[in-house]
Amino acid sequence: MRAEPDTGNGAEPGETVNGSRPPARADGADADTPPAAPSGASAPAARASRRFPSVTHDTARPEGSGRAIPGAVSAPARQWPMLSVLAATAAGLLSTAFGHPRVGCLIIGVALIAAAVMRRLLPSVGMLAVRSRFTDMITYGVLGVAITLLALVMEPKPLLNIPFLESAVRFTVR
Repeated sequence: MRAEPDTGNGAEPGETVNGSRPPARADGADADTPPAAPSGASAPAARASRRFPSVTHDTARPEGSGRAIPGAVSAPARQWPMLSVLAATAAGLLSTAFGHPRVGCLIIGVALIAAAVMRRLLPSVGMLAVRSRFTDMITYGVLGVAITLLALVMEPKPLLNIPFLESAVRFTVR
């Protein structure tokens, strides 16, 4: 099977922009087929295909459900780390929706911190692994700590008092 070159103009391979076919060659071959080499000459180099390979060899396999737990176990059981973080986040969102924003934000922050800890300690975490282990840990950890700190300094009656925070807010609001 020969790979057709990309025309780059939206036309089908072997067509011009207005939809007509290019003229056939005198020897009966297609117009986009390279001519045969004369006898005694080396064969011309094959055209490089612009299509993506069907199998890539230089990237790591994703750490999906098949790597978390063997395939004999159902998919939800293989994805327990991701499902536990999603369930805790959903509980936090529901708590916030029902009028308890501080509790809800604390639950969401703790869920993200737990995701960072699971990403660090567990050898395989299914779809919780998005990027490299280091990047996932930093991303989940920073977001979790930030959301938790915001929940702790939330008005009214903040549980954590940061001295420069009130002056910083007043400076930005003015």
